[in-house]
Amino acid sequence: MDLNEGTMKNKRYFHDTGENEENKSEMEVFHVKMKPLSKHNIQKLNYNNTKKLKVNKNRALSGKAPIDRKKLEKHSRGEGFEGKGVKHPLYALKLKKKENKYKYAQEQAARADILLTENAGYLEVDDGHRTTSITQSMIAENVDITAATKIFDLNLDFGPYRAKYSKNGRHLLLGSSKGHLAAFDWVTKRLHCEINVMESIHDISWLHVETMLAAAQKEWLYIYDNTGTEIHCIKKMDKILRMEFLPYHFLLAAVNEFGFMTWLDISIGEIVGHYNNHLGRTAVMTQNPYNATICLGNSKGVVSLWSPTVKKPLAKILCHKTPLTAIAVDKRGSYMATSGVDRSLKIWDIRNLDGPLQHYKLRSPAVDLDFSQKDMLAVGFGDIVEIYDNCCTQTTNKAYMRHKMARTISNFKFCPYEDVLGIGTSKGFTSIIVPGSGEPNFDAYESNPYQTKTQRKEAEVKALLEKIPAELITLNPFEVVEVDVPTLKEKIEAKSKLLHVKDKQIDIKPRHKNKGKTDIARKKIIKEVARKELINQAIEVKKMLNEPQQQEAPKQSFGVLDRFVSKPKSKK
Repeated sequence: MDLNEGTMKNKRYFHDTGENEENKSEMEVFHVKMKPLSKHNIQKLNYNNTKKLKVNKNRALSGKAPIDRKKLEKHSRGEGFEGKGVKHPLYALKLKKKENKYKYAQEQAARADILLTENAGYLEVDDGHRTTSITQSMIAENVDITAATKIFDLNLDFGPYRAKYSKNGRHLLLGSSKGHLAAFDWVTKRLHCEINVMESIHDISWLHVETMLAAAQKEWLYIYDNTGTEIHCIKKMDKILRMEFLPYHFLLAAVNEFGFMTWLDISIGEIVGHYNNHLGRTAVMTQNPYNATICLGNSKGVVSLWSPTVKKPLAKILCHKTPLTAIAVDKRGSYMATSGVDRSLKIWDIRNLDGPLQHYKLRSPAVDLDFSQKDMLAVGFGDIVEIYDNCCTQTTNKAYMRHKMARTISNFKFCPYEDVLGIGTSKGFTSIIVPGSGEPNFDAYESNPYQTKTQRKEAEVKALLEKIPAELITLNPFEVVEVDVPTLKEKIEAKSKLLHVKDKQIDIKPRHKNKGKTDIARKKIIKEVARKELINQAIEVKKMLNEPQQQEAPKQSFGVLDRFVSKPKSKK
């Protein structure tokens, strides 16, 4: 192959040669028209351009959105671990990991607040008007049909009645002093049972589920199911005046007219605590939901806190100079409201046993008190119920709502997770709407108003597995996780007080005899005798150390006649 042929093959069209110019005339020319871009292509180009511009902006806004401090404070679990006082680094690391979990849970709970769709209700009026002027008929006209059905009256002939709602707020229990007992679903108005026990009922209470209820009758305590069938008659609990059920401990606490307090564990059917409180007849009783202690008010104006394992009051507060008429503790266990015969209403800080924080004067002595889930306080006297808002943290000059009835009030309770107040009266039961009193969002794992039968059974089993022992009921529920410093000091002091005496060397070589006991038995006898002698010596020395040194009084001298003075007998 020639070199010229190889160079011709490598030549391109842009090489200017004479041959190429001759070939140009032979080349075909095509005229191509560019089509305009379609809408899809234009959008695609614009999207790519804007995406590139947003990359830099997103880098500045990368990560999770910041959380509001108020929401973090709402879900706070207290002060965190600072790492001081822990010497071993392994335990310090474990505590830090635990604290990080608490912080993560706090942040997740604060972020989940956006999922809570319901908001608390409220009353709003124009300038120059008061919310107390709004009546229940006005509320019924301006709310939807389902909310209006929550306002109703039950005219019953066996009053006065006491009323209590279940934990999830779906079921209502009524009991009268003339023996009428009824349980029903107050939302759908479906009756569970209605019986007459043919004797007086002093108090009623739901148990851990809405299929069981307790009635404190004239003589003994009776347990019924939701069909009205009698399950148990507990004769160890007699003449009961008031009852309170502790759901997390499965304890039914009661006090009778003789001053005896009883705690019944309904899961195993045993009485955990039973003793006399030495306060006499006490008809004023409530529970503190924070630490499950029972608060009793006596005729001397003293509120005492009790637990089943301690036979003396955990704490006492002198609240009034006159007998107490009602006590109420809020759901967080922070504030306690008390009222006396002197027409006074006082708010106390029950955590620090301090107060009174607020002092109000009522028109007449209060019959009953109750806190709602949103810290509204209901006060009843005569035939009037007044509801106060934010009366614990600040002084309120006027009531939030007022409702008057043509019947005397026996007791009342706020319905959980509903803006409803149920009032037991001398002629039946009355239900009224109090906007903003109930918690709008419920936790279905804690208490579900819409739970089915299978969900109720699962919740009952889970609650039994997580039951808190009665021994853990104290003023401070976090004492379990803390170091018991006072008792540790006492143990150290007790050890230092002990007499450390070196044991004597005992010759345990027995004499060899043909008859009698063996060598092992003789050695045991010798050691036992020596040990008893050592113990007796230590006891005598302790007595000498514990006895206060009495200074001997100077003896009076009678001269020669001293020999006739009687000598004091020596203590053996």
